[in-house]
Amino acid sequence: MHMTMTNPLSTPGVRDSEAYLAKLGERVRLLRSQRGMTRKALSLHAKVSERYLAQLEAGKGNGSIVLLRRVARAIGTSVAELVREGPEPAIELTLLTQYLERLPPETLGEVRQLVTERFRSSAEADRSRRIALIGLRGGGKSTLGPLAAQALGVPFIELDREIERRAGASLSEIFDMFGQQTFRRAEREALEDVLAKHPAFVMATSGSIVTEAATLERLLSSCLTVWVKAEPAEHMQRVMSQGDMRPMAGSPRAMADLNSILDSRKPLYAKADLAVSTTGKTPDEAAADLLRAVAVPDNRISRRSA
Repeated sequence: MHMTMTNPLSTPGVRDSEAYLAKLGERVRLLRSQRGMTRKALSLHAKVSERYLAQLEAGKGNGSIVLLRRVARAIGTSVAELVREGPEPAIELTLLTQYLERLPPETLGEVRQLVTERFRSSAEADRSRRIALIGLRGGGKSTLGPLAAQALGVPFIELDREIERRAGASLSEIFDMFGQQTFRRAEREALEDVLAKHPAFVMATSGSIVTEAATLERLLSSCLTVWVKAEPAEHMQRVMSQGDMRPMAGSPRAMADLNSILDSRKPLYAKADLAVSTTGKTPDEAAADLLRAVAVPDNRISRRSA
């Protein structure tokens, strides 16, 4: 393994505690001022001491989530808004978010599709040439991907291998040394690199890529996404046949965990343009189904809101 100073993973992705607390204090002070609240009034309504608020606004307060929840409620905002990281959002984004939250949930898919179509870049317009396979591990992405890529005459790319190549480290080493947040940033950067370099490809992604909203949105807007799916028992058997015996530890619990993961991700996987089942099929049969699915003309491709 080698890690260099120019490696994209060498720059810490998490602000240090002091910088974060300072930003949190600035936000509390800003929100309190916008609402015309004195520190004494906020102390009264939040049921926290003025001393604590003074420390919090000075960037030296590090209270429990319960105390921060009281402060957020007294100010009239959410805990998520109060403690979030990053710069302050544009006012228009805040207003747009509030508007979207008033819409019925069943219409949001249609709204996102309209916005995507209206503001899609020219590079994103022909996403049918960039096929991204999503789905739980063991579904068949790494098996179908090369077969489909060969048939289409385009390169096959495994995003996980791109992450490792750029980092000079294995995925497990990246997780162990840098943690989840840095890995997700590396995954997004690897995706951007692939999109910049390849106008056409078949790409296999990690099973968990859909859990990062910003990366999922980029994937959906830039690629023709296909959910490669299988029955849970088949997922488990394929993972084990690949030599990963970890699912064997406490088999009943392992299957329950797999079902739980799949259930939690189904609404995210269902955002794909298309779905192909590999259950009970040979690789060639499943690949043929995939090729038939991606041959749908562009004007018939529409993302499901489910």
